Amino acid sequence: MQPKQRAGRNRTIDLSAEERAKYRSQLLKPTQSLSEVEVTDKVLEGDTFNILDLLPDAFADLLFVDPPYNMDKIFGAERFKSMKDNDYAEWLDAWLSKCVRLLKPEASIYICGDWKSSSAIQRVAERYFTVRNRITWEREKGRGALSNWKNSSEDIWFCTMGDSYHFDADAVKLKRKVVAPYTDESGAPKDWDRSEQGSFRLTHPSNLWTDLTVPFWSMPENTDHPTQKPEKLVAKAVLASSRPGDVVFDPFLGSGTTAVVAKKLGRRFTGIEVDETYACLAQKRLRMADDDPSIQGYVDGVFWERNSGPQQAKAAAKVKPSHTDDLELFATQEQDA
Repeated sequence: MQPKQRAGRNRTIDLSAEERAKYRSQLLKPTQSLSEVEVTDKVLEGDTFNILDLLPDAFADLLFVDPPYNMDKIFGAERFKSMKDNDYAEWLDAWLSKCVRLLKPEASIYICGDWKSSSAIQRVAERYFTVRNRITWEREKGRGALSNWKNSSEDIWFCTMGDSYHFDADAVKLKRKVVAPYTDESGAPKDWDRSEQGSFRLTHPSNLWTDLTVPFWSMPENTDHPTQKPEKLVAKAVLASSRPGDVVFDPFLGSGTTAVVAKKLGRRFTGIEVDETYACLAQKRLRMADDDPSIQGYVDGVFWERNSGPQQAKAAAKVKPSHTDDLELFATQEQDA
């Protein structure tokens, strides 16, 4: 099977027949119990429900999982059908209960969902974990609706195995443009920095993420997977809830985003994917990460607002050199009022 014919600027990752054969040979297809060494930094091809029983105890430091939502969806050769809410909760429980054995006592868990599946995710997660938060992220991509509100957000449930867990807030701060750059009496910035790029403030991470872009055709991380998550999204969870060298586990790997991000950020990974094409795409993306370890929107150790970064900020500062000065004057006047 040859790659699709695409426009010149389309950067979607494809597989040639030669690449498919090459990466297929690199996939692990387990038929018996595996050790931690055998599953580390591996993409496992097969049915998650079967493979979970073959994995070693307490090998993972972080579980990041993006399961099929409760809707009709085609994933390559696989089809997922929507079901009643209680039935979907039972389906979640069937595999999530198997994951508990695989996690270390201080592990963290992130489970993706949408408005329709989130209530079931919360109920099932509470059976096995301590639910810490519900993250909502803006999914700006999608069509409008004539008789309902457009679905523009998704959820991620943040859980832990217990009360002892790792969380690094400093690793996931967001760099925002300062709208009203207040200064003290000497003119020094208050809680923000002045640079050639403009005026910016590092803000603590919240459970509302508005800085993400869903992968599309011109992004180098894009694939044909129908529900691919941004690398930037996964990077937030990986940096906040794991340390370098930790193992990140994803039992619904898709086209490999979790494994790729883990590798780029100096973590180890284990992923399971039932569809061969997506598993091969994951292997290709892992190889590509050797040449390009960058994550779009994550630069110099910080996350930038959507569609921004050092280069864009510097260009904007050159275009509007007086903008910051005007805002500083406005802020000073407001303080004096």
